[in-house]
Amino acid sequence: MADTQTLHPHLTGGLAPVRSEDDFELKVTGRIPEGLNGAYYRNGPNPQFDPTGPYHAFIGDGMIHGFFLDSSPSGGKARHRNRWIRTPRWQAEHRAGRPLFGGMGLPSDPSVSTVPSGGANTNIVHHAGHLMALQEQSEPFEMDPQSLEGGYYLATGGKFTAHPKMDPETGEMVWFAYGAGPQPLNNMIDYGVTDATGKVTRRDRFAAPFSSMVHDFMVTRNYVMFPILPLTGDIERAKRGLPAYAWEPGKGAFIGVMKRNAKVDTIRWFEIEPNYVFHPMNAWEDGEKLHCELMEYPNAPLFPSVDGSPGKQAEARLTRWTIDLASNSNQAKREQIDDLYGEFPRFDERFAGLPYHHGWYAANVGNKNELVFNAVAHIDLKTGKRQVRTLNQGDSVGEPIFVPRSASAGEGDGHILALVHRAASDHSELLILNAQDIAGEPQAVLSLPRRVPAGFHGNWVSA
Repeated sequence: MADTQTLHPHLTGGLAPVRSEDDFELKVTGRIPEGLNGAYYRNGPNPQFDPTGPYHAFIGDGMIHGFFLDSSPSGGKARHRNRWIRTPRWQAEHRAGRPLFGGMGLPSDPSVSTVPSGGANTNIVHHAGHLMALQEQSEPFEMDPQSLEGGYYLATGGKFTAHPKMDPETGEMVWFAYGAGPQPLNNMIDYGVTDATGKVTRRDRFAAPFSSMVHDFMVTRNYVMFPILPLTGDIERAKRGLPAYAWEPGKGAFIGVMKRNAKVDTIRWFEIEPNYVFHPMNAWEDGEKLHCELMEYPNAPLFPSVDGSPGKQAEARLTRWTIDLASNSNQAKREQIDDLYGEFPRFDERFAGLPYHHGWYAANVGNKNELVFNAVAHIDLKTGKRQVRTLNQGDSVGEPIFVPRSASAGEGDGHILALVHRAASDHSELLILNAQDIAGEPQAVLSLPRRVPAGFHGNWVSA
């Protein structure tokens, strides 16, 4: 096996993979809050073998880290289990004992030419009784919620997103897929809905203004919004040896808006200044106006320019987009509402698509590494008040997950789960924080004997 330290920055440091599947009883310092019973699942890239050729963390094999919490009268107990997501790609390589897919995830061996290449490595959600590992461009991969083993792709009719939205009022899962047409790097978008029972009730296709990498989208009670931003895909450019995806602001930027129950040919396109967004926080309606809070970059980070030159380092800040459906103008408005560099915004998802005012995100305080976040922030969107918990030098934190104190608790009354890497000891801790006082003493600290590699997204599933 090659030395990963010489291969790629996405295979070293906090992103360096672990190569074993383990079960640990966790040391609990403090007390797991009463009623916090269930599992926090975190997904992220963890290649089974060192890649042969170019590599990006977006395409590594997925690995789930499950934290199973039990709040007992004695103070609670917790255990951790990590398992690779046993996709067809992972199983084929596991049987062979060697890599069969190239560095960018495409088959490099004739024996796997028909094996789906997805790694299901980006998000993990629970809907209609299914625990699903997700990666954009692949269908959902269902897993056993306890063993984290086995699994298979669920049929949705084609490509899927890593970021579906759960409607708290209808129980529906609303989703989309970009590049949905048969040709590579095409401009077709699919819009889909899965009802509360798990049945796909619609999947419709429309053309976007151009081919764009659309990592996420926005949903309100009555509307859906598709951001088509100038991180463009171009197959002819790729054939010339230039980047398949590149920052191309001259293409402009657009937001497609339609009613959730309408036909796709009713989409109305609004324009906005060129920018890039990986992750919205939430979207909501105010009469004829649609508002969305999201982490907005001035340009797409981690991707090159169209001529192949390195892209500029970029920092995202919490921004509100407003679309006035009653206006004769097709120009969306932008307003920066926080000045702290951040990513991975989350909120109390019982208010998904509805008016809300509490949000949390991973933040970067005085750190020049755009891949590392060293703080957790809470913002009250009504008052503008912000609280920040900054970690020790060298430590880093992932996406903060909100868990309500109870089903009937008010908005924002609950806990934040934050997975932290302690650099000095090279091990990880799961912090349980008071969501309204994230800078205060943790309610509990769950300590692992080793590091959990940096990853992408996770969610809580109550017992």
